[in-house]
Amino acid sequence: MTEFSLWKNLKKRLRRKRRPLWMLGGILFCLLAGWCAVSYAETVYAETPKPNNNNQSIIKTLQQKQGTLTVKLHQLYVCGEEMRPLGRMMTEQIVQLLLVHPEWNATMDKDQSTILFEERIDDLSEHCKAHAYMGVDKKGNLTLYDGVPKKEKVVRTFFQLDVRYMESSLPQDKLDKLSRGIRISDIDEYNSVLSTYSDYAMEQNEKVMKPTY
Repeated sequence: MTEFSLWKNLKKRLRRKRRPLWMLGGILFCLLAGWCAVSYAETVYAETPKPNNNNQSIIKTLQQKQGTLTVKLHQLYVCGEEMRPLGRMMTEQIVQLLLVHPEWNATMDKDQSTILFEERIDDLSEHCKAHAYMGVDKKGNLTLYDGVPKKEKVVRTFFQLDVRYMESSLPQDKLDKLSRGIRISDIDEYNSVLSTYSDYAMEQNEKVMKPTY
């Protein structure tokens, strides 16, 4: 991910908060030049949630360091994950990323030379959008597959289905479709299939519909 794409994401976030354009320009200049002071960033983003305790500890460590660190972004999707190298960044820029994205979790290696950001995303990864299917495994569990179910490349198992109840309630074409595998190309389809078949879960509880990463 380039600095330009990072800036695009930053603009979207600030646009939702209706920041004035002159402020956006100033932040872009600071980010690219690496000159922004932490105190300035804290003022600009005073309305955003505070970083968690772990991130606050890392911010304090970074404020005492100078130079550049290797930065990586680990994106954990509802289905799939991606690792994105963000390159080398000044410590001031890393602090500002933490302030802009308090929902990210950061870890630093023992040598304090690499920062890993972890972002949880309520969506499917690009790979899953192209390859994900939902179907039923041999034990009757609703299952998410990487590819068609017959290849048995399981990504996640959700819950056991009451197969007899389904057979008495659903038309044959829907049963056949589930057996072959239902193509899942976006988060709406993912949630829709989960919602539909949760009615046929052996154990009805709220955890059925809670996504896990």
